[in-house]
Amino acid sequence: MRLLSETLDRVKPSPTVAVTGRAAELKAAGRDIIALGAGEPDFDTPQNIKDAAIAAIRAGKTKYTAVDGIAELKRAICTKFARENHLSYTPAQISVGTGGKQVLYNAFMATLNPGDEVIIPAPYWVSYPDMVLLAGGTPVVISAPLASAFKITAAQLEAAITPNTKWFLFNSPSNPTGAGYTRAELKALTDVLMRHPHVWVMTDDMYEHLVFDDFEFCTPAEVEPGLYDRTLTVNGVSKAYAMTGWRIGYAAGPIPLIKAMAKVQSQSTSNPCTISQYAAMAALNGPQDFLETNRALFQRRRDLVVGMLNAAKGVSCPVPEGAFYVYPDISGCIGKTSAGGTLISDDEAFVTALLDETGVAVVFGAAFGLSPNFRVSYATSDAELTEACLRIQKFCAGLT
Repeated sequence: MRLLSETLDRVKPSPTVAVTGRAAELKAAGRDIIALGAGEPDFDTPQNIKDAAIAAIRAGKTKYTAVDGIAELKRAICTKFARENHLSYTPAQISVGTGGKQVLYNAFMATLNPGDEVIIPAPYWVSYPDMVLLAGGTPVVISAPLASAFKITAAQLEAAITPNTKWFLFNSPSNPTGAGYTRAELKALTDVLMRHPHVWVMTDDMYEHLVFDDFEFCTPAEVEPGLYDRTLTVNGVSKAYAMTGWRIGYAAGPIPLIKAMAKVQSQSTSNPCTISQYAAMAALNGPQDFLETNRALFQRRRDLVVGMLNAAKGVSCPVPEGAFYVYPDISGCIGKTSAGGTLISDDEAFVTALLDETGVAVVFGAAFGLSPNFRVSYATSDAELTEACLRIQKFCAGLT
C-alpha cells in the first residue's frame, strides 16, 4: 500500500527554503557564503513589540485563545485597515493565522473544489501555485515579462477568466520582482473584475510599507469599493515590523468566508501563538515612525544593488517599486560557460554555478514562474550586498 498522498506528488518543496538551507550547510562547512535567498528583514524586532511579548508572558497570557485570534488584536487590525487603507471592517470580518501563508492556505482550503481555477500572475511567490494544488484547485498562470515591467494587463486578465475561475490572486509590491501596480493600473484590473461577479479577489499586501520613490500603495478593495464583498485582503506583521519568526498574518473579508477559514484552522493548527498575538497588537497600535526609517534604508540598498547588477555583463536589472527584491534578467548569460566549466543552460544552472564558484546564494527564476532570471533579496548589510554584487560581476565577466 502506498504511504504518501497522491496530492503530494502535485507539489514541490519551497525552492527559497532549499536555497537558504543549502547556503547554511555550505557556511557551516566553512565556505565563505553570502546568502541572498531569504525574504527576511535583517533588522531586529522593535523593542516595544518585544516588551509587549514579555509582558504578556509575565501576565500569564499563555493559554489557548479563540481559534482565529484574540478580540483585542482583531480590533487593532480593524483600526489598521481604517487608518492606512480606508477600509471599514468589524472584528467578525478578521482572521488571524500563523503567518500570511496559513491565511492564504486556509482561504484556498475553505473555497476550492476540483476544477476551480485560480489566476496567478507570474512571476509569483513560489508557494502560490502549490497551495492551490494542495487545496484541489488549478493554477492558471498569466505571464508578465520584463517587457511589461513584470505587471499583467487588463486584457490578459480578461482573457484568463473562465466560468471556472474562483479567485484572482494579486500581490503588489511583488515577491519576487518588487513590481508595484499604480492606482491607475490596478483600477484597470478591477474594472475587469467588476464585469465578472463570480470571481473573488485575494490580495497579498505583505510589502505594503516597503515602497520607494513616489510610488503610492493601494489595494483592490480600496480602489474599487464594488469588490469589497468578494475580496479577501491579506497582510501581516512579518516584513514591515521585522517579525518573520513570530508568525502572525491576518486577513479581512466577508463573514461567511472568515468563518469557513476559522473552521479549517480549528482542525489544523488552532490558534496562532498567544504571545505573538499580543506582540502583533503592540506592533499595529504602537509607534510607526521606524517604518519610514527602514523604508529609506531599503531604498538605498535597492539603488546599490540595481546599479551594480546592471554593471554585470549579460544582466539587465529593472528598478522595482517596492519590497526588498530585485529580479534581474540574465538572457545575455544563457548558453555560455562559466569559468568553472559549467554550461549555463538556464537560470537554475546559473545560480548553481554562482553558488559553487563564488559563494553567492540567490534563487533561480523558474521557481517563480518566469525565466531566465534570478531573485536577490537585499535585506542584508550594504557591505555584504556590495561584495555579493562584485562576485556576480566577476562571475558574469568570466562567462564565455
